Amino acid sequence: MAIHDGALRILDEVGVIVDDDETRRDLLEHRGCRQDEDGYVRIPPARVEAALRTVPRRVELYNREGERVVDTAADRPAYCAGHNCVNILDHSTGELRPGVLNDLANTARVCEALPHLDVACSLGYPTDVEAEDEAVSSVTAMMDNTVKPIAFTAHDEIKAEAIWRTMADRVGGWQVLGDKPCGLDLTGPVSPLRLGDELCRRLQLAARGRFPIVCYPAIFPGMAGPITLAGVLAQSAAESLAGIVVHQIANPGAPVMAGSSVLPMDMKTATIAYGGPEYMLANLAGTDYYNVIGVPSWIGAGCSDSHTVDAQAASEVGANMALAGLAGTAFVHNLGFLSSGRTGSLEMLVLCDELAGWASRFANGIEVSEDAIGVEVVKRAAKDNTFLTDEHTTARYMTESWFPPMSERSDSAAWQTDGARTMQDKIRDRLRVILGDS
Repeated sequence: MAIHDGALRILDEVGVIVDDDETRRDLLEHRGCRQDEDGYVRIPPARVEAALRTVPRRVELYNREGERVVDTAADRPAYCAGHNCVNILDHSTGELRPGVLNDLANTARVCEALPHLDVACSLGYPTDVEAEDEAVSSVTAMMDNTVKPIAFTAHDEIKAEAIWRTMADRVGGWQVLGDKPCGLDLTGPVSPLRLGDELCRRLQLAARGRFPIVCYPAIFPGMAGPITLAGVLAQSAAESLAGIVVHQIANPGAPVMAGSSVLPMDMKTATIAYGGPEYMLANLAGTDYYNVIGVPSWIGAGCSDSHTVDAQAASEVGANMALAGLAGTAFVHNLGFLSSGRTGSLEMLVLCDELAGWASRFANGIEVSEDAIGVEVVKRAAKDNTFLTDEHTTARYMTESWFPPMSERSDSAAWQTDGARTMQDKIRDRLRVILGDS
């Protein structure tokens, strides 16, 4: 619990800036907090622990048909595409360009078709829509093309309320949306140690409606927090916990998630190193921390620093997806990122879906039961080696092994006869089928 002790000390001995006047006033007048001359609001450990006692241990998301598709208490993590990339890597032309609203519609169609993508997200944002209309237009374009739950970034509480209202209209009203939420708002503190006014209001809006929300900062070690992973994890936890305090005060027991978004910087290039080991180390450590304190969490994976879907991208994504599957997290996001999160790629999203299938099978582990150990099977089949035709094999062969939709397993002669298609060829073919491209 050293990370937790560090986070509590940061909140108690340093505090956070709370930009929203009403939230700050409530913390100071009614919640036992105090403000220093420099404006930082110190939050005592007792207030943090009180909030943690009311945080629900699970968050559920539903599709718009009312079916539960995400349960953070499940053994298998849910998978979600990334969001808000500056550029899109056009799958049909190879062009790197700004995104438009139709790209978000296509992303939603791909998310709808991919079996391991549980939650849709935009990958990019539309540059052909006015700024004041962007948030609602983006979510509407996605809802028109998928029934899966949608993760979104609303920018402020006004846009957030408009998005939630749009979702409520689609599912039959505010009560239905609160009972079976089909959206997830993504927000968080600003490092170092600042709760923005829009964050406070979005947290309170979501809490009062019982709409799920993620509260976590994106923090750069050595730039917005300590260079050490332990130090930056403690500060990141302090920032998330401060947001959770605000959220739970608004409505104790409302669903909230946190997580580690420690973004290591390559100091030689000044870019995020998603493909580096430090990124996943911080993700796994953050998962352990939030599991211990009882807060549902999510982590990033399915992302690469490469600029195209190449060997570097496949190796980085393969590694971080496998580690994410073992992390014990409830939720994995950032699928489909290239260029250190600046580029969204539908090709990468399709590859990530394949790897999510691999990771899910791996994370499921090995069943150890009397039937699985199969002593009776050995009795029946060992002496004449009839395992292949034994009823135990025929009943289980489709579930014991993972069968990839695209990865190559044929012999080389058959592969050449079939056109010697590479993984990239198969990814593009799959996208053409999903999107109906000629």
